[in-house]
Amino acid sequence: MNPIVESENGEREAVLGVAKLALVAARTAPKSGGIDDILTIIVHGKEKDAIASKMEEMAEERKIEGFTRDAKNLRDSDAVILIGVRGSKSFGLNCGACGYRNCKEFDEIQKEMREDFLGPTCLFKALDLGIALGSAAKTASMLNTDNRMMYRVGTAALKLNLLPEATVAMGIPVSARGKNIYFDRPR
Repeated sequence: MNPIVESENGEREAVLGVAKLALVAARTAPKSGGIDDILTIIVHGKEKDAIASKMEEMAEERKIEGFTRDAKNLRDSDAVILIGVRGSKSFGLNCGACGYRNCKEFDEIQKEMREDFLGPTCLFKALDLGIALGSAAKTASMLNTDNRMMYRVGTAALKLNLLPEATVAMGIPVSARGKNIYFDRPR
């Protein structure tokens, strides 16, 4: 074993370690009724760049510059944490936030792929996704790893079928640079 770890290699390995800890944070985050429908993966290397390429393609199709900007951030990241949820399953509370009278009606409706996500989505599953995302991002931040939740990364990842059971997903690119690449950027 080499007694010297070069900065670039050590930092990249550390960022992947942080991403793994963020997955643990997402997994252990509180879930409605204790039912875990959260899905997580870490993507890096060529597969990460494939997500960025899909985002650039979506930017062109939709004429939305934000996809291009976020794709650049993703390319400049060491890895991306993808967190999704099985949102087509109801929680069983009959709250009506999904737009249906009760959970039985919600469960019986045919779920459809819309522009970015499969819907409708149970509000409680969406809340669980938000809590898992917050826990993962907080963990990365506490370990001094720059990160930012990105809607566009998640939708491109779904288009590439990276979380096949997820109805909604978000991405959290992670990076260790001398300057945070996610917040000093054009709108």
